[in-house]
Amino acid sequence: MTETESFQMTIDTLKSALPSYAKDLKLNIGSLANETILNDQQKYGCMLACAYAIGTADIVSAMKAEGEAHLSEEAANAAKAAAAIMGMNNVYYRSVHLLKNETYGTLPARLRMNVIGSPGIEKADFELFSMAVSAVNGCGMCLDAHEAELRKAGFTSEQIQASIRIAAVVNAVARVLEAEKAAG
Repeated sequence: MTETESFQMTIDTLKSALPSYAKDLKLNIGSLANETILNDQQKYGCMLACAYAIGTADIVSAMKAEGEAHLSEEAANAAKAAAAIMGMNNVYYRSVHLLKNETYGTLPARLRMNVIGSPGIEKADFELFSMAVSAVNGCGMCLDAHEAELRKAGFTSEQIQASIRIAAVVNAVARVLEAEKAAG
């Protein structure tokens, strides 16, 4: 999509932009909006957080458009904040986890993470957004930490899995669309 095109991307326009070889992704992205395991704030917040974590214009535009009808300004900001803070934390904690020298795991991170304690929405929903972003970014240490917090908040395995499923689909759609752009 070029800057001169004026229509707003939505899930439907993403579906129509996907090539035929990505039929499964068309079906999966279409079914995200019909997800019933999560409430609308949780579902659309995960989608928006993942879109910002991935950072491609088409995905951000589509998920922002889809979320506008379902997310308060506070929830949209929390989703973006989850993408921002997890962009930092996922790199840091994944690196600490992967290093053979265990000393790094005992050192204080010395990274500001105030938004985690005060995200502007229910903490559990912010944890769910962070879970989805951590799945996109592939940080096992963060996934375990967010899953534990979600369990404490009463989330089921199915609800947690739904956030990961959203992350997987949004990520795959973004990658295919970017690859198709690159291929010309």
